[in-house]
Amino acid sequence: MREIVFDTETTGLSFSGGDRLVEIGCVELVNKVMTGRHYHVYLNPERPVPVEAFRVHGLSDVFLSDKPLFRDVVEDLIDFIGDSPMIAHNANFDFGFINGEMTRCGRPIVSLDRMVDTLVIARTRHPGAKHTLDALCSRYGIDLSARTLHGALLDAQLLAQVYVELTGGRQISMGLAVDVPVMRETAAEATSRVHVRPARHFAPSEAELERHAAFLKKLEEPIWGQAASG
Repeated sequence: MREIVFDTETTGLSFSGGDRLVEIGCVELVNKVMTGRHYHVYLNPERPVPVEAFRVHGLSDVFLSDKPLFRDVVEDLIDFIGDSPMIAHNANFDFGFINGEMTRCGRPIVSLDRMVDTLVIARTRHPGAKHTLDALCSRYGIDLSARTLHGALLDAQLLAQVYVELTGGRQISMGLAVDVPVMRETAAEATSRVHVRPARHFAPSEAELERHAAFLKKLEEPIWGQAASG
Protein backbone atom coordinates (compact mmCIF):
# COMPACT_ATOMS: atom_id res chain seq x y z
CA MET A 1 0.00 0.00 0.00
CA ARG A 2 1.39 3.41 -0.99
CA GLU A 3 0.91 6.40 1.31
CA ILE A 4 2.27 9.95 1.31
CA VAL A 5 3.33 11.66 4.53
CA PHE A 6 3.64 15.41 4.10
CA ASP A 7 4.16 18.70 5.87
CA THR A 8 4.01 22.36 4.88
CA GLU A 9 5.50 25.63 6.04
CA THR A 10 3.55 28.86 5.52
CA THR A 11 3.63 32.61 6.05
CA GLY A 12 0.96 32.30 8.75
CA LEU A 13 -2.12 30.47 9.95
CA SER A 14 -4.87 31.42 7.48
CA PHE A 15 -4.91 30.92 3.73
CA SER A 16 -8.22 32.77 3.49
CA GLY A 17 -6.59 35.62 5.41
CA GLY A 18 -3.87 35.99 2.78
CA ASP A 19 -1.19 33.57 4.01
CA ARG A 20 0.61 31.35 1.51
CA LEU A 21 2.76 28.24 1.30
CA VAL A 22 6.55 28.63 1.44
CA GLU A 23 7.61 24.95 1.60
CA ILE A 24 6.19 21.48 0.91
CA GLY A 25 7.82 18.21 1.92
CA CYS A 26 6.45 14.75 1.08
CA VAL A 27 7.84 11.25 1.69
CA GLU A 28 6.62 8.01 0.20
CA LEU A 29 5.69 4.97 2.29
CA VAL A 30 5.01 1.55 0.82
CA ASN A 31 3.67 -0.99 3.31
CA LYS A 32 4.66 1.41 6.12
CA VAL A 33 8.32 1.53 5.01
CA MET A 34 9.96 4.71 3.70
CA THR A 35 11.18 4.02 0.17
CA GLY A 36 13.56 6.97 -0.06
CA ARG A 37 11.45 8.74 -2.69
CA HIS A 38 10.42 12.23 -1.70
CA TYR A 39 9.13 15.52 -3.06
CA HIS A 40 10.46 18.80 -1.69
CA VAL A 41 10.15 22.38 -2.85
CA TYR A 42 10.50 25.93 -1.51
CA LEU A 43 7.98 28.43 -2.86
CA ASN A 44 7.84 32.15 -3.45
CA PRO A 45 4.73 33.21 -1.49
CA GLU A 46 4.37 36.48 -3.41
CA ARG A 47 4.08 38.33 -0.12
CA PRO A 48 6.38 39.19 2.79
CA VAL A 49 7.12 36.58 5.45
CA PRO A 50 6.05 37.90 8.87
CA VAL A 51 8.72 37.83 11.55
CA GLU A 52 6.65 35.37 13.61
CA ALA A 53 6.68 32.85 10.76
CA PHE A 54 10.38 33.43 10.08
CA ARG A 55 11.15 32.54 13.70
CA VAL A 56 9.42 29.18 13.18
CA HIS A 57 10.95 28.04 9.88
CA GLY A 58 13.81 30.48 9.17
CA LEU A 59 12.77 31.08 5.55
CA SER A 60 13.36 34.73 4.69
CA ASP A 61 12.02 36.99 1.96
CA VAL A 62 15.47 37.07 0.36
CA PHE A 63 15.82 33.28 0.37
CA LEU A 64 12.34 32.76 -1.11
CA SER A 65 12.52 35.56 -3.68
CA ASP A 66 13.96 33.40 -6.48
CA LYS A 67 11.96 30.25 -5.69
CA PRO A 68 9.18 28.99 -8.01
CA LEU A 69 5.53 29.90 -7.64
CA PHE A 70 3.08 27.17 -6.64
CA ARG A 71 1.52 27.20 -10.11
CA ASP A 72 4.93 26.43 -11.59
CA VAL A 73 5.36 23.20 -9.62
CA VAL A 74 1.77 22.05 -9.12
CA GLU A 75 1.94 19.38 -11.86
CA ASP A 76 5.04 17.83 -10.28
CA LEU A 77 3.28 17.75 -6.90
CA ILE A 78 0.15 16.17 -8.36
CA ASP A 79 2.28 13.59 -10.17
CA PHE A 80 4.13 12.65 -6.98
CA ILE A 81 1.14 12.32 -4.65
CA GLY A 82 -0.96 10.43 -7.20
CA ASP A 83 -4.14 9.08 -5.64
CA SER A 84 -2.48 7.84 -2.42
CA PRO A 85 -3.75 8.58 1.10
CA MET A 86 -2.21 11.81 2.46
CA ILE A 87 -0.95 11.79 6.06
CA ALA A 88 -0.25 14.95 8.04
CA HIS A 89 -0.18 16.16 11.64
CA ASN A 90 -3.13 18.49 12.26
CA ALA A 91 -4.01 17.63 8.68
CA ASN A 92 -6.84 20.15 8.27
CA PHE A 93 -4.24 22.93 8.38
CA ASP A 94 -2.01 21.44 5.69
CA PHE A 95 -4.93 20.37 3.49
CA GLY A 96 -6.38 23.88 3.81
CA PHE A 97 -3.22 25.43 2.37
CA ILE A 98 -2.63 22.78 -0.31
CA ASN A 99 -6.23 23.01 -1.49
CA GLY A 100 -6.24 26.78 -1.24
CA GLU A 101 -3.25 26.91 -3.58
CA MET A 102 -4.83 24.29 -5.88
CA THR A 103 -7.99 26.36 -6.19
CA ARG A 104 -6.02 29.56 -6.72
CA CYS A 105 -4.29 28.12 -9.78
CA GLY A 106 -7.38 26.37 -11.16
CA ARG A 107 -6.54 22.79 -10.23
CA PRO A 108 -8.91 20.27 -8.55
CA ILE A 109 -8.55 20.07 -4.78
CA VAL A 110 -7.16 17.02 -2.99
CA SER A 111 -10.17 15.10 -1.69
CA LEU A 112 -10.55 15.16 2.08
CA ASP A 113 -11.44 11.46 1.83
CA ARG A 114 -7.70 10.89 1.39
CA MET A 115 -6.81 12.73 4.60
CA VAL A 116 -5.24 10.84 7.52
CA ASP A 117 -4.58 13.00 10.60
CA THR A 118 -1.91 11.68 12.96
CA LEU A 119 -2.99 14.22 15.59
CA VAL A 120 -6.41 12.53 15.79
CA ILE A 121 -4.75 9.10 15.96
CA ALA A 122 -2.35 10.27 18.71
CA ARG A 123 -5.18 11.71 20.81
CA THR A 124 -6.98 8.38 20.60
CA ARG A 125 -3.88 6.30 21.38
CA HIS A 126 -2.50 8.55 24.13
CA PRO A 127 -5.33 10.52 25.77
CA GLY A 128 -4.15 13.24 28.15
CA ALA A 129 -0.58 13.22 26.81
CA LYS A 130 1.18 15.84 24.71
CA HIS A 131 0.60 15.31 21.01
CA THR A 132 3.06 17.66 19.34
CA LEU A 133 5.45 16.13 16.81
CA ASP A 134 8.34 16.71 19.23
CA ALA A 135 6.46 15.00 22.07
CA LEU A 136 5.55 12.00 19.94
CA CYS A 137 9.11 11.64 18.68
CA SER A 138 10.32 11.64 22.29
CA ARG A 139 7.68 9.06 23.25
CA TYR A 140 8.80 6.69 20.49
CA GLY A 141 12.55 7.29 20.77
CA ILE A 142 12.87 9.01 17.39
CA ASP A 143 16.00 11.14 16.99
CA LEU A 144 15.23 14.88 17.01
CA SER A 145 18.80 16.17 17.01
CA ALA A 146 18.55 17.57 13.46
CA ARG A 147 15.40 19.57 14.20
CA THR A 148 16.54 23.05 15.23
CA LEU A 149 13.85 24.77 13.13
CA HIS A 150 10.66 23.56 11.49
CA GLY A 151 11.31 22.24 7.99
CA ALA A 152 8.71 20.56 5.81
CA LEU A 153 10.80 17.66 4.51
CA LEU A 154 12.49 16.87 7.83
CA ASP A 155 9.18 17.08 9.67
CA ALA A 156 7.56 14.78 7.09
CA GLN A 157 10.36 12.24 7.60
CA LEU A 158 9.93 12.42 11.38
CA LEU A 159 6.16 12.18 11.07
CA ALA A 160 6.48 9.09 8.86
CA GLN A 161 8.32 7.35 11.70
CA VAL A 162 5.70 8.52 14.22
CA TYR A 163 2.89 7.33 11.94
CA VAL A 164 4.41 3.85 11.70
CA GLU A 165 4.54 3.67 15.52
CA LEU A 166 1.01 5.01 15.95
CA THR A 167 -0.35 2.39 13.56
CA GLY A 168 1.38 -0.66 14.95
CA GLY A 169 5.11 -0.12 15.14
CA ARG A 170 7.94 -1.55 13.08
CA GLN A 171 6.84 -5.15 13.68
CA ILE A 172 4.24 -4.71 10.93
CA SER A 173 7.03 -4.41 8.36
CA MET A 174 9.98 -6.03 10.16
CA GLY A 175 12.27 -7.88 7.85
CA LEU A 176 10.71 -6.55 4.68
CA ALA A 177 13.10 -4.97 2.22
CA VAL A 178 10.87 -3.27 -0.29
CA ASP A 179 12.30 -2.43 -3.71
CA VAL A 180 9.77 -0.04 -5.17
CA PRO A 181 9.73 0.50 -8.92
CA VAL A 182 10.01 4.24 -9.51
CA MET A 183 8.19 5.56 -12.55
CA ARG A 184 9.19 8.72 -14.42
CA GLU A 185 12.39 9.09 -12.37
CA THR A 186 15.28 11.04 -13.83
CA ALA A 187 18.89 9.83 -13.68
CA ALA A 188 19.70 12.55 -11.14
CA GLU A 189 16.83 11.45 -8.90
CA ALA A 190 17.90 7.80 -9.17
CA THR A 191 21.44 8.75 -8.13
CA SER A 192 20.21 10.75 -5.14
CA ARG A 193 17.74 8.17 -3.84
CA VAL A 194 18.63 6.74 -0.44
CA HIS A 195 16.85 3.79 1.17
CA VAL A 196 15.64 4.93 4.59
CA ARG A 197 14.13 2.87 7.35
CA PRO A 198 12.53 4.37 10.46
CA ALA A 199 15.15 4.37 13.21
CA ARG A 200 14.58 3.25 16.76
CA HIS A 201 17.17 2.75 19.47
CA PHE A 202 16.87 0.17 22.25
CA ALA A 203 20.03 0.68 24.27
CA PRO A 204 19.57 -0.87 27.76
CA SER A 205 20.20 1.23 30.84
CA GLU A 206 22.83 0.30 33.45
CA ALA A 207 20.05 -0.76 35.83
CA GLU A 208 18.56 -3.08 33.18
CA LEU A 209 21.97 -4.64 32.52
CA GLU A 210 22.46 -5.27 36.24
CA ARG A 211 19.03 -6.89 36.58
CA HIS A 212 19.75 -9.06 33.54
CA ALA A 213 23.10 -10.22 34.97
CA ALA A 214 21.42 -11.02 38.30
CA PHE A 215 18.75 -13.03 36.51
CA LEU A 216 21.33 -15.06 34.58
CA LYS A 217 23.11 -16.00 37.81
CA LYS A 218 19.90 -17.66 39.06
CA LEU A 219 19.73 -20.07 36.10
CA GLU A 220 20.91 -23.60 36.81
CA GLU A 221 22.96 -25.29 34.09
CA PRO A 222 22.09 -22.90 31.24
CA ILE A 223 22.39 -24.31 27.73
CA TRP A 224 25.07 -21.82 26.71
CA GLY A 225 27.17 -22.89 29.73
CA GLN A 226 26.95 -26.54 28.67
CA ALA A 227 27.99 -25.62 25.11
CA ALA A 228 31.01 -23.72 26.39
CA SER A 229 32.19 -26.59 28.61
CA GLY A 230 31.69 -29.13 25.80
